[in-house]
Amino acid sequence: MGSAAPEAVRAQIAGGSIDPVYLILSDDEQWKLALAAEFEQALDEGLRAFNLARFHGGEAALGEVLDAARTLPLMAPRRVVIVSHAERLLQPSREGAATARDAAELEAYLEDPLPHAALVFVSAPLDERRRLNKQLLRSATVVRSVAIQTVADAQRWIRTRLQSAGKRVEPEAVRLLGERIGPDPNRLRDETERLLLYVGEQAAVSLQDAREVAGPAAAYDNWAVTRAIERGDTATALRQLDLALEQGAEPYMVLGQLAWVARSRLPAPRIPGAIDVVFRTDAALKRSAGDRRLLLERLVVELCAAAGGGRGGSGLRGRAGQAP
Repeated sequence: MGSAAPEAVRAQIAGGSIDPVYLILSDDEQWKLALAAEFEQALDEGLRAFNLARFHGGEAALGEVLDAARTLPLMAPRRVVIVSHAERLLQPSREGAATARDAAELEAYLEDPLPHAALVFVSAPLDERRRLNKQLLRSATVVRSVAIQTVADAQRWIRTRLQSAGKRVEPEAVRLLGERIGPDPNRLRDETERLLLYVGEQAAVSLQDAREVAGPAAAYDNWAVTRAIERGDTATALRQLDLALEQGAEPYMVLGQLAWVARSRLPAPRIPGAIDVVFRTDAALKRSAGDRRLLLERLVVELCAAAGGGRGGSGLRGRAGQAP
């Protein structure tokens, strides 16, 4: 079907001319889920419960998703099927006969999608070399957010968001925020919204406002760890991690940055394994299964190995999220 801008998709939804398959691709979790939720507005509120199906990629099989798409709508022209975290379905960490059958079934569906269903896949960026993903990219209406890959991208995003909220902003404030937050879409959104709450009704955002919101814990180089991982420089990455934690960085903030590296900065074949290790580390942190510093150190070692350095070759043996 080709690509579409988010504004064009919103116009389709408002006009009722919805395509049969969409693929929403972004690292910005809030943005892509919010866009997917707008498809619900195409359904009559009184019948929404009957004509809306939601799935999580880590908990459903493709067969279940396609069964929901094939189900006829109740007293309505269409039903909507939304799959969040679809990357876990489209490129599973473990593949076998069942996943191969599911992939073949989806490929067949994409050849002739049903007009009564809007099937919406919400995903992190995919490995576009895989056969199933190639066909999905050809067959679906693909919607991508604006890429944020550098500090300069982050600064432009911050400036645009603050100006769209009617605020004047000092260039030094934008520079400081971009450097401290870095090119992480989820953190950018969270920190910028927090800044807007902080300044309230005042007309301008000053450098001092930015300093107050960023906080002293952000004074170290936020992205030194991630840059070292991208180089596969395990020793430097571990030193920078130690510095970050010593200066007050929250473990979950660090984990968020490492998750961004796993999704966006590793060789494509190693991304699924890296994300799996990040999830296990997250689970271990939440249940206090071991020393937080050690859990993050293990994850850093695995990611450095996956990036091409360190001690483990391809790495990602699953140690990072386990208790010592």
